[in-house]
Amino acid sequence: MQSETRGFTLIELMIVVAVVAILASVAYPSYQDHIRKARRVDAQTALLELTHFMERYYTTHGTYLGAVLPFNTAPRGAATPFYNLTFSAGPTATAYTLQATRVNAMADDPCGNLRMSSTGARTTELAALDGARCWHR
Repeated sequence: MQSETRGFTLIELMIVVAVVAILASVAYPSYQDHIRKARRVDAQTALLELTHFMERYYTTHGTYLGAVLPFNTAPRGAATPFYNLTFSAGPTATAYTLQATRVNAMADDPCGNLRMSSTGARTTELAALDGARCWHR
């Protein structure tokens, strides 16, 4: 009479662990990249919202001078912001440039700080990068 063995052998278990490790090593960097892109989109959305605010301000006051941003972090109201939102240039009477400065987990984002001007120009601070790639055009 043969006895039945149940369970996994050590070799089978090691193969499963190796397969899981390989899958995780491929999936985790992709996941991190997706998270970075989502956070960047939050900053872009905030910059667009602030440009709309600035245009409404200009329509009401006839100048950009004196405008104070209604919020200064992205995501808006988050306990841990990933971008600080400020004027990088201006505002002057007829122009401004808004900037989303990377902080916390986004501090090493390869796209750098994002900028949007009163003319609608969307750029990054890093000249070596294509701004269109970072702005998803």
